[in-house]
Amino acid sequence: MNTNVWKVDKYVDKLESNPHIVDAAHFLRENEVVALPTETVYGLGGNAENDEAVTKIFAAKGRPADNPLIIHIADKVQLDRFVKEVPEKAKNLIDAFWPGPLTIIFNKKEGVLSEKATAGLSTVAVRMPDHPVALALFRECGLPIAAPSANSSGKPSPTTADHVVDDLNGKIAGVLDAGPTGVGVESTVVDCTEEIPVILRPGGVTKEQLEAVVGEVRVDPALTNTEGDARPKAPGMKYRHYAPNAPLYLVSGTREFLQRLVDEKRQEGMRVGVLTTEEHSAEFAADVVLACGQRAELETVAAALYDTLRKFNQVDVDVIFSEMFPTSGVGLAIMNRLQKAAGNKIISE
Repeated sequence: MNTNVWKVDKYVDKLESNPHIVDAAHFLRENEVVALPTETVYGLGGNAENDEAVTKIFAAKGRPADNPLIIHIADKVQLDRFVKEVPEKAKNLIDAFWPGPLTIIFNKKEGVLSEKATAGLSTVAVRMPDHPVALALFRECGLPIAAPSANSSGKPSPTTADHVVDDLNGKIAGVLDAGPTGVGVESTVVDCTEEIPVILRPGGVTKEQLEAVVGEVRVDPALTNTEGDARPKAPGMKYRHYAPNAPLYLVSGTREFLQRLVDEKRQEGMRVGVLTTEEHSAEFAADVVLACGQRAELETVAAALYDTLRKFNQVDVDVIFSEMFPTSGVGLAIMNRLQKAAGNKIISE
C-alpha cells in the first residue's frame, strides 16, 4: 500500500475544504485508516462503526484485539448516537475540558459502534481532541473515528508525522502532517460510569484539575498491574507500551547512584544511555545522555518524552537508565509511561 503524506497548515481557515483533508476523509469513508494529528499524539483513525476499518487499525499497529479503542468526535451531539446517558459529572468534565486531552468512559448503546472498537465491552471511551486538523477531518467525513496512537504496538507513541511514517509506512492509507503535537502524552482516561470518577490512565488533564471540577476522583490501582488476564477497560492498562529497543530501567536514588550503575555496565563493555533533564544532563558520563525537557517544568518532560525514547533507537545503546519524576500533576502521566516502557523495572538505591 502506498502511504500518502499530506502536509496541512493547522492555522489556516476553512480547513474542511482543504483538499488533503477532503482526500483523507474519503479514505475514512471507504473504511481505510489514516493517521491524524491531535494535541496529544498522532492517532490512527478508522470508521468506528465498521468492523473492516477497525480490523485494519489493529492489523497496522499489531495491537491486541482485547485492547479497546478511543472514539473521537467533533461535536458533543454525536454522543447521543452511541452513548446511553451522560451523567452529571461527565457533563461537568465535558464543559471544562472538551475539546482537550480528556477521554471519558460511558455506558454504550448496543448495535451502533463496531464491537471490535470497544473490545466487546459494555462501555465506550470517547474524547473530542483540541486540534483544528483533527476536528476538520471528523466534520468532513461525518463519522465517529476510532483512533489509538499511530505507532507499532508497544513502541513509543508518535508526536510527529515522521514517527508515524517510521512505524507504519506502507501499512496505512495516509498521514495528515500538521507538525509536532503539543501535550506529548496521551489523554487522561476517566471512567464516569460510577458515582465517583476513576482515572484509568493519567494524561494531559491532571487528577488535581479533575477534582477541581467534580470533587473526589480515584486512581484505579490496576494502573500499575501489567500482568493478569483481566480485559482492559481503557487503552494502556494491561500491556507493555512505549518501549525503546534497548532495555530501560528506572532508577530510584541519587544521581551518584545512577552514575555508578552506568559505570558498572560500561566496564562490562556495554554502551549505556541516560534519560535525564536539562538541569542534570552535564552531570552524567555515559555513551549517550539525552535531556528530556526541564525537571522544573514537567510539562516539557511530557512533551519530549516519546521523542526522547525514540532517539535512543537511533544511537545504538545496549541499556538505558532513566531518572524518576514526581507523581504530582502531569508527573503521574510521565511516570505511568516510563513504568510501562520499562516493564516496571526499577532499581532502588
